[in-house]
Amino acid sequence: MPNSLVLLTALTLFFCLWNSLLIETLKSCPLECICLSQTQVLCNTGGLHHIPLRHLPANVEHLSLTKNHFPIIKTDAFAGLRALKKLSLDGNNITKIKQFAFRGLPRLKELSIQYTPLKAIARFAFAGLQNLSTILLTHNQIATIEAYAFAGTSNVKLILLTNNPLLRIESFAFSSLTQVGHLLLPAGIRVIEPDTFYGMFTVGLLKLAYMDLEHIKAFTFRGLSHVLLLTIQESDLGVINSEAFAGLTHVETLQLFNNKIDIIEALDFNETAAIKYLKFHGNHFLQTPPSEAISLDGVYHLELVDNYFPCGCQLQYLLESPFATKSFNSTRNLLEKNYCISPIELNGHLMADVEYNVPCQEHLLQGTLESTAALRCDRTIKTIPAVIACISIKFLHLTIKFS
Repeated sequence: MPNSLVLLTALTLFFCLWNSLLIETLKSCPLECICLSQTQVLCNTGGLHHIPLRHLPANVEHLSLTKNHFPIIKTDAFAGLRALKKLSLDGNNITKIKQFAFRGLPRLKELSIQYTPLKAIARFAFAGLQNLSTILLTHNQIATIEAYAFAGTSNVKLILLTNNPLLRIESFAFSSLTQVGHLLLPAGIRVIEPDTFYGMFTVGLLKLAYMDLEHIKAFTFRGLSHVLLLTIQESDLGVINSEAFAGLTHVETLQLFNNKIDIIEALDFNETAAIKYLKFHGNHFLQTPPSEAISLDGVYHLELVDNYFPCGCQLQYLLESPFATKSFNSTRNLLEKNYCISPIELNGHLMADVEYNVPCQEHLLQGTLESTAALRCDRTIKTIPAVIACISIKFLHLTIKFS
């Protein structure tokens, strides 16, 4: 009998406690949501027009707010949910995320905002986030990333921006974003402003692919440092401006794969660059830069494989450049592993099969013009015909030099 009384008392206390917890759960669960527990809440009914912050359990860890009607995510939109680990806002009609929208979430590990009409990542929208595994921003309408969008955010394993119509990345867009495992940007980028990555350091992978650029502007990569792999691939790069890579430092591997490059104005990796591996694979170069425009003093290992270069008189520029003189085997590797893109009769031919020992007429004529110009044009000229002749020689010299 005493044992039965003890058991009955225990069962009564258990059911009272269960009932109390159930009532508390029901009280703290919004009507439009399903609270699987105090730590897991699903609000995927489409009936919410604002975030029910005051009605959510304070210790919620997993919060799904998909397919509702939140046009704006306000500053400190989730303040007080300090236990939150996973937040999904997929499928909402979000058009704006205000600065510091996700502040005050120290335990947040995964943030997903996908399939929304969001057109721009505003300044400080994702600022100050720490220790996230993933920020998923795919399948939106993001066309612009504004300056300081991720400022102060660190220790993020993956930022995924693929499948967005991203056209323009502003200066300092990724400034002060540190310790990032992977940053993957979408196809179709047309403008990357100078200093886009300024202050970004300790990066595992930064991938830029399928871009359609007119220029890689000067100082595009300035302030980006300590990168394991920076890859630029399958893109039309247009003109690589002088100092495009100036200020980029401490990169394990910088690779340019399968790009079309109209002109390299200059390629200057000085000793402070500290690029361990520089790899050019499968690129098409429409014009070879003058040999003096290339400096690889800060590159430890160079790979040139399956690229296509002009093989007219510009081949001589290439053979006089660090592409051919970087190491003992550089010339042999260049000629035996790369191909001609022009002239048309040599297109697709291995560079090693091209006769390059005989000086071509362009170089001979250029040398003659330089000597003539120095002889005639550096003197004091007093007659009009002489002035005209001098100008003509200089013009012809420049035409050949830059053709």
